[in-house]
Amino acid sequence: MAAIIINKASVEDLETIKEIGIQTFSETFAESNSEEAMKTYLEQSFNSEKLRSELNNPDSHFYLAWEEDVPVGYLKLNSGLAQTELQNNATLEIERIYVKKSHHGQKVGQLLYDQALETAKNLQKKYLWLGVWEKNPRAIRFYEKNGFEVFGNHTFRLGDDEQTDLMMKKNLDE
Repeated sequence: MAAIIINKASVEDLETIKEIGIQTFSETFAESNSEEAMKTYLEQSFNSEKLRSELNNPDSHFYLAWEEDVPVGYLKLNSGLAQTELQNNATLEIERIYVKKSHHGQKVGQLLYDQALETAKNLQKKYLWLGVWEKNPRAIRFYEKNGFEVFGNHTFRLGDDEQTDLMMKKNLDE
């Protein structure tokens, strides 16, 4: 495996983020959800207009993981009003750490997480937080290994299906 490089993404990376977002979300969740619900979610979450708006939002931070010239994952962070919940100035949300299935177990997620941690420290945040599907034990273990603890839950809607996400946070002052 070639070295993985993490680069800050910009609006010029829109198509790359769109493709990797659709691929990784599908690889992870298609098996557990209806085709119709997946199609609707992907169209709503990864359409070019929405992604362009997010990439242009100064409170959202995107990073791409590259293996040579191939994108293998990405990270989306939100601060301030871009956060999906909490919207506390002391917090930074990890909205997405997405890694292609072909690169699971190769530390790409850890490198993206390390970038999130560095960004949080640079922005002088006190907490990192995220929501993770309760039926995604691999991701839950990853976050627990990195010092996150469950502090609540919220509903994530995929089509007509209401799913439960565990809310997890990590205190950065410890």
